[in-house]
Amino acid sequence: MHFPFHHWFFMRRAVGGWGMHHAMVGRHGGGHHGRHGHHGDDGDHEGGDRGWIRGRKFGGEELQLMLLGILEKNPSHGYELIKALGAMSSGFYTPSPGMIYPALTYLEEIGYATVELEGSKKRYHLSEEGRAHLDANRDRLDLLFGKLKHVARKMEWMRRAWTGQAMEAGPEGEDVATGWVPELVQARQALKQAVFRREDADPAEQRRIAAILMRAVREIEG
Repeated sequence: MHFPFHHWFFMRRAVGGWGMHHAMVGRHGGGHHGRHGHHGDDGDHEGGDRGWIRGRKFGGEELQLMLLGILEKNPSHGYELIKALGAMSSGFYTPSPGMIYPALTYLEEIGYATVELEGSKKRYHLSEEGRAHLDANRDRLDLLFGKLKHVARKMEWMRRAWTGQAMEAGPEGEDVATGWVPELVQARQALKQAVFRREDADPAEQRRIAAILMRAVREIEG
C-alpha cells in the first residue's frame, strides 16, 4: 500500500518528535547515584521498546516515579506494572522486564517499595516513605502520566490520518477517539509553526516570544 509522503512524515514526527520514549534503567535505576539519586542521560538502548523511534528517553528517575504512582493505586507484580504502563499509553510505551525489574529492585533497596512474596513471585507495595516521595513529586508525576496519555491520543490521531479513517465527532464536535476538538489541534499546530518561523530571531525577539508564551502558560493553568 502506498501512503502519501505527508502522512508518512507527520506519523514519523508524531512518534519521533515527542520526548516520550523508552526508559533506560541500569542496576540502580539508570540515572541515579546514591540514595536520592541523580538524573542522567541513559544513552541509546539497542533492541529496547518496540514502536518507538530513537529520541529522548525516560530516565531512571522518571520510570521509578511512574512505578510508584501505579503502586499507590494497586500493589502489583512486575509484569502487571508493564501492562499498566502499556494500557495507559494504549500500547505505545511498554517497557521491557529488563527495564522494570532493576527499577523495582532499586525502589525496594531505598525503602520506597516493599515486597510481598507469593511463592516465587514478588508483589510490590508502596511504602510510607515512597508515599512521602510521591507527595513531594505529585506535579511531576501528573505531568509524566499526562504525557503518556497525550502520546497515546496523538498516535491514534496520526494512525487515522495515515489510514485515511474519518474522524467521528462527539456531541461537542470533539474527536471521539482522542477527545480533542479541532480548534485545539489547529491552535497547537499554528503555535508550533509560528515558533519555527522565528527560529533565527535575535535575542530581543526571542525574549519577546518567551514572554508571550509564558503569559499563555499562566492563562492555560488558570
